[in-house]
Amino acid sequence: MQNSQYKQELRRTLTFKDLVIYGMVFMAPLAPMQVYGAVAQQSFGMVPLVYVIGVIALMFTAFSYSHMSKEFPYAGSVYSYVSRGLNPHVGFIAGWLILADYILCPALLYAFAGVWMAGVLPQVPAFVWTLIFVVCNTLINVRGITMTARANLVMFWMQIVTLVVFLGIAVKFVLIDGHGMGGFSLAPLYQADHVDFGFIATATSIAVLGFLGFDGISTLAEEARDPVKTVGKATVFSILFSGLLFLIQVYMAALIHPQYETLNPDMGFFEIAKEAGGPVFYTILILINVIAVGIAVTLNVQSATARVLYSMSRENLLPFAQVLAKIHPKFQTPVNATLFCALLSIVVTFSLSIETLYKFVTFGAITAFMMLNATIIVYFYGKKRMRGVKGFLTYALTPFIGLLITGYVWSGFDKMTFMVGIGWVLVGVVVGYVKSNGYKKVAPVIKEL
Repeated sequence: MQNSQYKQELRRTLTFKDLVIYGMVFMAPLAPMQVYGAVAQQSFGMVPLVYVIGVIALMFTAFSYSHMSKEFPYAGSVYSYVSRGLNPHVGFIAGWLILADYILCPALLYAFAGVWMAGVLPQVPAFVWTLIFVVCNTLINVRGITMTARANLVMFWMQIVTLVVFLGIAVKFVLIDGHGMGGFSLAPLYQADHVDFGFIATATSIAVLGFLGFDGISTLAEEARDPVKTVGKATVFSILFSGLLFLIQVYMAALIHPQYETLNPDMGFFEIAKEAGGPVFYTILILINVIAVGIAVTLNVQSATARVLYSMSRENLLPFAQVLAKIHPKFQTPVNATLFCALLSIVVTFSLSIETLYKFVTFGAITAFMMLNATIIVYFYGKKRMRGVKGFLTYALTPFIGLLITGYVWSGFDKMTFMVGIGWVLVGVVVGYVKSNGYKKVAPVIKEL
């Protein structure tokens, strides 16, 4: 571990279990339910195969996070890693990019949850639900990471219990009552006439975006009890466990309703739940998903965003840095950064469309992942000269594959996404230029490293 001038201001309370649950709740154990219909239609019903490909694809980038979290156990996530492993000014751009993901992601999720709740209770406008979710999450996050961890535990088990109930209903419907496919089948996992390079490429794009959020664990490095040992391991484990849960639920959904062409792209999984479990279970499942997105996931996204803002602000790299770097004297949380995230979520939710938010979020995340994978090669294989067979496989080949996968996804963005994303990068370049006195000034901590 590198030396640092950082003063420990955040409270170290999180265990390995806390970190794994944080990552899994960030990705949401029930996440496939929200996109199942659309994914099924794009994958010829092979949704389970899509998520298997997703786990394999993201593991390469997860390993990159794992290596850097051991080397630099700081709260800034990809900002800290690229700054120290590659270049501080490039690291600022990486942090600026991941902020596009983290800052706008809560707004995107609040918008989804508000629309869903308005559908269940149309007499209450969507923006009211958005405000309720924002206030709840902000209060929990300001109270401290221990409170967040407890809330995560509740949200995690709520989703697990819901998933177990669904699986019980699915087993009865298919294996006992003989409906749907009437038994186990390999069709949802593999169809030789549809699986080719084009399918794998499309599936990779879909699946990688479905696992976004695993990287949030790295933002908690300064609140973990033993970050060198736990953060990287928790990142890898959270993807594996989430992938397993994703695989089980979509496989059973495919057995219940093999006619994927008839599904509503937006409500496909809920239609399947209604077919097997009835209208009451259908309504309950929608409400649980609203809570999972509106509170569980956004709680963790807001937490991660606040810590990236805090990390960059304490090095005076952002406007109003002294304000955003303030720590609550009692709860030891980045209070102003948390409040700023809440305010920004409200403004963005009411001013940008869901489609625009989605494109912006994915562009920021995927571009930052590319920079991280490149940093692994330069830092470990280049600067530290960790060579030999093991060094080549670990610090050159693995991150290079991660770079290729994320690069492929990146190349698939449409023209408008590129324009907006590059515009965001240019704003970051200007901010970085001003704050670093023409890219001549470097934060004291990075000078020492």
